Amino acid sequence: MATPVAAGFPSPAEQYIESPLDLNELLVHRPAATFFVRAAGDSMIGAGIRPGDILVVDRSLDARDGSIVIACVDNEFTVKFLRSDGERWFLEAANRKYRPITFSEGMELRIFGVVTAVIHQFVTRTTGKGE
Repeated sequence: MATPVAAGFPSPAEQYIESPLDLNELLVHRPAATFFVRAAGDSMIGAGIRPGDILVVDRSLDARDGSIVIACVDNEFTVKFLRSDGERWFLEAANRKYRPITFSEGMELRIFGVVTAVIHQFVTRTTGKGE
């Protein structure tokens, strides 16, 4: 009897198969200081953050000029770029529809963490979930 032959074409990707990926291992460097939050709105669309995306946030990192941060401004949470002009700090969206958030006397800014990664899901045919 002849040797069996697989129907179809062999996949050239088979030689590149790796062990399963662990997103915690890849994206969470300080587990005790890391949390996840779901993004809402379109103010950070230019930075690749879309509504429904999951943001990986590290509370142990120091926020610097240019960091994407989770901030609380007068008890309202937002995700924005933290910016400095050398004299003052402000929050900047990645969408021209939104003006920078500047701070005046009496306003409170608290930084809750630095965004280190974004997870974006595409709509799947089997579940219909995702964006």
